[in-house]
Amino acid sequence: MEIPMTGFTLPASCSCIMTRAGNCQGHQDPDIIKIPSTRGAHPPPEGGSGPDPQTPVLRINQLDAFELDSALDQLVWNQFSQCFQHFRPGLLTPVEPELKALLQLLLWRFTVYPNSATVGQSMMNLRYHNTLSLSQCYRALSRRQRLGLALLTVGPRWLTERSHSLLLSLGLGGSPPADGGLRLGLRRVLSLITGLTQVANLINFLVFLRKGRHPSLTERILGIRAVFTKPQTVRDAAFQYMNRELLWHGFAEFLIFLLPLVNMRKIKTTMYSLLYPLGVGEGGEVGVREGSAVWKECGLCGEWPTMPHMVGCGHVFCYYCVKSHSIADAYLTCPKCGVEVGEAKAVKLQIEMTDVHAR
Repeated sequence: MEIPMTGFTLPASCSCIMTRAGNCQGHQDPDIIKIPSTRGAHPPPEGGSGPDPQTPVLRINQLDAFELDSALDQLVWNQFSQCFQHFRPGLLTPVEPELKALLQLLLWRFTVYPNSATVGQSMMNLRYHNTLSLSQCYRALSRRQRLGLALLTVGPRWLTERSHSLLLSLGLGGSPPADGGLRLGLRRVLSLITGLTQVANLINFLVFLRKGRHPSLTERILGIRAVFTKPQTVRDAAFQYMNRELLWHGFAEFLIFLLPLVNMRKIKTTMYSLLYPLGVGEGGEVGVREGSAVWKECGLCGEWPTMPHMVGCGHVFCYYCVKSHSIADAYLTCPKCGVEVGEAKAVKLQIEMTDVHAR
């Protein structure tokens, strides 16, 4: 008879001292089946195990998440501003910084606050992890970290857009004030803080490129970083597929190198001259039966030749076409047969006159 217990099962006859982990000391019965305890444990998320803070996140994934968030902010603002496109122009301009901050707070409320992840991070399979926790398991952001993230993300943007009007309201935006002193010192302090913040952001980004953590200064201050929401699975690729891909890429690179060296126009004209030979009379004269269809089409523009001329082959060109192309290309060849263009000569036609008998 076995007595079921939380986390393990133990034969009733066993009198061994139980350890905290559910194992009995000195008893090695192979028939004992250990069942993991589920008391107080959270069910794993759908689709696999939870986030793993130990797995390093690629730098490109973190930067792409920032780009996606910026694009989303711009998209939301564009959609919001289009709702007022039929109102008076400039209606939103006086309160534009406040409206942008409000929209960003709404996004934060429905993304970071409940899920510890921005929209861009969700698309890149990322979410924020609380690094201030001593546990090696995943820990969601605390309430203080979420509020701090909203404040340090929305606040500086709003302050940057409102800084000019705020300085003007304090009398610090124009020329130096008459009383000087305190106001001028405050203005210098604000400029110094802005410069130091930019330098700190630059140093933080360089450290991020080196270590791959905390791409923004806000994440480093709050003690949060991005981790994968779901473990990254190993992608298996068959050697046959890899060999085919490598062979195709090598062949494509070879074609990219070879094609510019091949004179496709000359090959085309050579094939055209072999398939459609053209007889030319002495002095550049074209016979009526043999070349009657040639002088009806310019070899360059394809239209009825204006002031037809020949350039040494049996094809006819407009005078202005052949002259303009010759000026643009000193080594111009006939597009039909590939013969190098020589001196342009007017076409001489042999016309047979027949008697027309009137009725």
